[in-house]
Amino acid sequence: MQLELKPNRKPFRKYAGITGFYLGVAFIVVAATVPFLWLIITSFKTSDRVFKKPPDLLPSPPTFDSYINVFQGRNFGQNIWNSFVAASLTTLGCLLIGTFAGYVMGRINFPGRRFLLGVVLAVSMFPGIAIIGPLYLLFSDLKLINQIPALVLPYVTFNLPLTVWLLAAFFRDLPGELEEAAEVDGAHPFTAFYRVMLPLAVPGIVTAAILIFINAWNDFLFANTFMNKDSTFTAPVAISQFTGVTESSEPWDQISAGAVIVTIPLVLLVLLFQRRIISGLTSGAVKG
Repeated sequence: MQLELKPNRKPFRKYAGITGFYLGVAFIVVAATVPFLWLIITSFKTSDRVFKKPPDLLPSPPTFDSYINVFQGRNFGQNIWNSFVAASLTTLGCLLIGTFAGYVMGRINFPGRRFLLGVVLAVSMFPGIAIIGPLYLLFSDLKLINQIPALVLPYVTFNLPLTVWLLAAFFRDLPGELEEAAEVDGAHPFTAFYRVMLPLAVPGIVTAAILIFINAWNDFLFANTFMNKDSTFTAPVAISQFTGVTESSEPWDQISAGAVIVTIPLVLLVLLFQRRIISGLTSGAVKG
């Protein structure tokens, strides 16, 4: 009797699955990078070449005029500085409050902790547009319109829940034996936190800081509402003011150049701290 051998389909399924996975990753990468690459290409085109049909795949000839023009006759340099100041103060405020709150939420068991974490999470889900009106009236009464604090206060409010949740999870996964050993050696609880636990939480703190900075830097809603002078605009709002008389005269070359200028610091920030970010986001994912 002759046995009939069935073909082994497992290697085929394995390689098909791997191929499909990498094709999916490649599609996501292309979809995410092509718009930014086209933005860069457009920023190096002359204004008359932007509307050419069919469009040039590469600028011919490439020019830096758009990058020069965005600073001429505008307060774009001041606008970038406004974004940096608001984002930096927001990051410092969130870390100052969120580090202590995250430590308490992650390391100390007390009645109502889960409920308090739920409240913190609920605040992060609250839509900003719902409180724009009351905040505008409040800041008007406090004479804060066109002032940096009018941006920092709502930025801290909406970014603080992310900070607390991220750092609470990070502190919770740190080995408690180190803290206990420091206290046994006579260290005050705050000293144990400051000298032992805080240095171990640096990856989580860096991750939180970068995410907060990016969120504040990219904000348009609050900045567009509370800032109404050219000199007080943040960079995203300033770019939205780059308009022409007609649709065909929109300065898309300058808009693209402004967008590239605003995006580059964030890209460099992520590339510089990418290991810290990955370490912070994946901390606690694997135990043992």
